[in-house]
Parts: sequence; C-alpha cells; structure tokens
Amino acid sequence: MSTRSLRYGGPAILVVAALAALIAGLAYGGGAAPLLLLDPGPLVRWGLPVATLAVNLSAATMLGSLVLALFALRAGERPFDTALDAASVGAAIFTVASGTTAFLTFVSVIPTTPNAGAEFGGQLGRFLVDTELGRAWSLVTIAGAALTVLTFAVRGWTSTLIVAVLAAASLVPIATQGHSGDEAGHNTAVVSLALHIIAAAVWLGGVVLLVVLRPQLDRAGLSRVLTRYSSIALAAFVVVALSGIARAAVGVVSWENLLSSYGAILAVKVVALLAIGALGARYRRGLIGRIGADDEKATDAAARRFWGLIALELAFMGIASGAAVALSRTPPPVDTTIVDQTPAVVLTGSPLPPELTMTQWLTQWDIDLLWAFAVGFGLFFYLAGVWRLRRRGDQWPLYRTILWVCGMLLLFWVTSGPINAYQDYLFSIHMVGHMLLSMAIPMLLVFGAPVTLASRAIAKRGDGTRGGREWILWAVHTPFARVITHPLFAAAMFIGSLWAFYYTDLFRWTLYDHLGHEWMVAHFLISGYLFVQSLVGIDPVPLRYPYPFRLLTLIGVMAMHAFFGIAIMMSTGLFVAEWFGSMGRTWGDPPLVDQYTGGGIAWSIGEIPTLILAITVAIQWSRSDDRAQRRSDRHADRTGDAELEEYNARLAALAERDARATR
Repeated sequence: MSTRSLRYGGPAILVVAALAALIAGLAYGGGAAPLLLLDPGPLVRWGLPVATLAVNLSAATMLGSLVLALFALRAGERPFDTALDAASVGAAIFTVASGTTAFLTFVSVIPTTPNAGAEFGGQLGRFLVDTELGRAWSLVTIAGAALTVLTFAVRGWTSTLIVAVLAAASLVPIATQGHSGDEAGHNTAVVSLALHIIAAAVWLGGVVLLVVLRPQLDRAGLSRVLTRYSSIALAAFVVVALSGIARAAVGVVSWENLLSSYGAILAVKVVALLAIGALGARYRRGLIGRIGADDEKATDAAARRFWGLIALELAFMGIASGAAVALSRTPPPVDTTIVDQTPAVVLTGSPLPPELTMTQWLTQWDIDLLWAFAVGFGLFFYLAGVWRLRRRGDQWPLYRTILWVCGMLLLFWVTSGPINAYQDYLFSIHMVGHMLLSMAIPMLLVFGAPVTLASRAIAKRGDGTRGGREWILWAVHTPFARVITHPLFAAAMFIGSLWAFYYTDLFRWTLYDHLGHEWMVAHFLISGYLFVQSLVGIDPVPLRYPYPFRLLTLIGVMAMHAFFGIAIMMSTGLFVAEWFGSMGRTWGDPPLVDQYTGGGIAWSIGEIPTLILAITVAIQWSRSDDRAQRRSDRHADRTGDAELEEYNARLAALAERDARATR
C-alpha cells in the first residue's frame, strides 16, 4: 500500500476490522442477544456497542495524538499543529459518541420508549443526574465537549500538556462501566481497566497519527518520530498486557472458564495484542533505523515494508478494539458478584479479611495496579539511568541506588501488601500506611536524587522537541514548582494536610471512593517528598533555607505532628463512625480503641523519621561548615595568607596612628 493511500486507507482498515470483530464477538458471545424481559430492541442492543466502539477509537485518536505531539514533535511546526488538529477531530467524535452512548444506555436500562414528551425528558434528566451510570457518561460527554474546544484552541507546549492530562482523566469514568463496577474485585477491575484503556489509547492513537503525519515528514524526521513513538508504544504495550491480564483474572476466575464464549473472545483479543507486539518488535529492531539511512534505494524498500506492517498492525488493533467492546458486553462465565452482603461487603465491596496476625503481615496481599506500575517503571528507569552512566564511564553513588530501590519496594509493600489489605478496616493500620507514605518512603526516595540522575543520564535533544529530560527540567523550573518547593509552603502543606484530611470530609471520600484512595496515596507521598526535599534534598530546588532555619522549621513541624497525634488520642468520637464503627469486625480492638492506637502511632512512630531528618540536617550542617573551612584553607594556601597579612598590617597601622595621637 502506498503512503498516500495508507493515509486514507489506514483509518478505514482500523474501523472496518473493529466493526467486523465487534459484530462477530457479539454474535458469538451473545452480547447483543434479545433479553427475556424488557428488551430494548435490536437498535439499542447493537447500536450501544457500536457507539462504545466509536468512543474508544475516537478517544485513542484524541489522546494518542496529544501524547505523540508532546514527546516527538516540535511546537509551532506543521506536524505539531496537524497532531492537534487530529486530536480535535477525535475529541469532537468522542463527544458525539459519548452522548449517543449515554442516551442508548438510558434506553437500555430504563423500560421506556423514546419520545418527545416531557415525561421521557424528565426520566432522561434524572438518569443523567441521579444515577452513578448516568453521571459517569454525562461527565465523559461534558469533558469531550470541553476537550474539543481546547484542542482547537491550544498550540503551545504547556497548554497541550494540560489538555493531554485532561484527556487521560476523561477516560477514567469509562472504566467504571460494564461489568467492572459490580464485581467482587471491584477496585482491581476498575483500576486495571482504566490503565488498560489509557495505555491502549496512547498506543493506537499514536499509530493513527503516524499515518496522518507521513506526508509532512522527511526521511530523517520520520525516523526520529518513529523511534520516539516506538519507545512510547513499548511502555504502553507493557501496561496494556499486564492490566489486561489482571482484568481478565477478575472476569474469568479459573482456567476452565477460558473455554466459554467469554474466554474465546478474550483469546481473540490476546492473540491480536500479541500480533501487534510482534509487529512492533519487528519494525523497531529492523526497519526504523533503515528508514533514515543515506541509501535512498534501501530506505524506500524499508519504508514500503514498514508501512505495510503498519497497515497490518492497524487491522490487528481494530480486531483487538472490537473484541474488547464485545467482551465488555458479554456476561462473564461465572457470577463474580458477592452474594453474602455483609457490612464489610456493603461498605468496601470486598469480604472482611481474616484476623490480622503475624502470618497475615507476611502473606496478605492486595495489589494496587496503579502503584505497582509506578514502582515497576520507577525501578526500571532509575536502574537504566545508572547503567547508562556506568556504561559511559561516569560514576553514580551506590548508596543512592540502594536507597531508591528500598524506597520503591517499601512503596509497593505499603500500597499492595497487608497495609493496603487492612487499612479500610483498621484505623491504626491506615495510620501506619500514612506515616510510611508521608515520612519514611520520601526520605529514601529523596536521597536517591532522581532528578539529578535523569539530567545526567537522559540524552539531551537538539532538534527543538522535548523528551524526558526536557520535560523533567521544565517541571523543576516552572513557577508552580518554585511555589510548591518553597520550604514554608512544603512545611505548611505537610503538616496542614494532616488536619485538613482527617478533620474534613476528605477522609470519608477516600474511604468510599477508590479514586479518592488513589489521590490520598499520591498526596501523602508528594507532600512528604517535597517537605523532605526542602530539608535534606540533593536535587536542585529554587530555594533552600540555611541550616539553622531548616532545623527551626523541622522542630515546629515535629511539635505540630506530635500535637496532631495527641489530638487523635484524646478524641472521644470516632472518625467516620458509619464506616469504622459498622464494619462488623469480630476480631481486633474495638473501633475507638483502635483509633486511640492510631493516634499513638502518629505521635510516636511518626516522630522517628522526623528525628532521623533532624540528625541528617545536623550532619549536613556540620559537613557544610567543614567544606567551607577547607575552601578557606585552600584559598589561604593559594594566596599565602595574603588576607591575614593585610589585616595584621591594617591593625598595625591603626595602632601606630593611635600612638602618634597620644604623644
């Protein structure tokens, strides 16, 4: 297929393959079969999956174009503007498709016939406002409309970054739909599906944009863009594969269920994704480098082969996209809903775990995929940076690597181990996690000096585009960064968030909403990191107080932190009583006693990292004085104590003048 024909035929291949896979999957799995009761009709049964497919494909075009523009193209040039134009088209289709999906979802769940009457309009309005399903699709549709305007309007680096973040966030409510919202592994299902959708959108949308951009890029420019996209696609493939496995485990449950219609459609999707991965590896290893070679004949042959693989990849992506939508409409082979509606199930969506014993501390796991991926990528990129430095002969302190690895592993244990498994049931365990997230883990990560490592290890780009190094340094030097890294702001956010979190409805939100839980983890981790960075950090910041002021700040924070723990211990009321007081535990301390223990943890155990920080500041202060003295001594050696001799001569002259005056 020629380049020109692929530009128009590539999206067509994607859409046709997706529709074919969707229709086949629905027919085979029964996802569009008539309902025994209150059947909405074939238009809704078939139209709703098609509209959902349009949502997914347009979202991919929108988000993938934005991400590729940010990391592979130069702002102000035609390819960058074309990428934003493609994103705007994707956002417009995304808006219309989301609105259509919302309407068809309403018709499918509410037994009514569409009409122009006031009663029907009132029912639709109540569905969109009062139900969780309706609010989710309303939010997605509104977000799509806003993104359509923004993608038309923006053309700069910073504005495009903000729009890309908003575009990724607009896909999160989609993950709560389908079968994910009411399964036993609700949190795992929702998080895995959200990661799956976002990563797949970046992956698929990038390929579509490559096809659109081909006529605007020369051979060298195309080779650079393809190299950068392949790195993005590789990371997206890893997230798609692992999150897909986690999501499938929730729906399939056991190996024998793979023989069901649900399992067959899942197998088609898996095969398509593996084929895409194999094609990506093929052109990454053998073709991308030859496209930018000096041999024009060889370059043309490599380009034809590459675009042929791209056409095939689009077909497999379409199959995977259609199978994914068909899978979301196909009932799982087993009923994964929880029948025994205990108080714990009603509140948390999961059964009450066994009593917390020493064995459970060692064996209990509740994997949070979001932070598992964060830890995995954090370890990989850090160790890759260290390896790159050592390969070119530069040194990196071993202790920094060890501390970073320990911090990442501790973060994984806190977010996916027994603390994550029990923090919804025991306030004391929640407080242990809080202290580790806000104090212990940040200390380990700060001493790893990730920004310094990134600035030294990541190659600097010279073509006006922005890669990882450029974006990191930009983030460090923004006015926003100067505000949040200010020592007083960091200290105020660190200690103020304690009171604001536990004595407002923020705490309740993090318990009832998994999105709030993820925000809580991120907030504690970031606020602690910024505070520790302002005191003992190695990475550069715009302002860092002299050591005496750092100690005074730390003493003030220690006092407020201790007072916070004492306040919890003295409290006679239970935090979020309808949650911790209604869990139905038959083991462990009573809720109020457990809360008292949590206050003691905040007061006592929480002060240990603070004491370590104080000792570290004192040691750094002492070393700073030693370095200053050594610099002074070296200066004196170079100048032969000229300053001291000049000072003594001046004193002698003054003494002689005074002696003459007294005669």
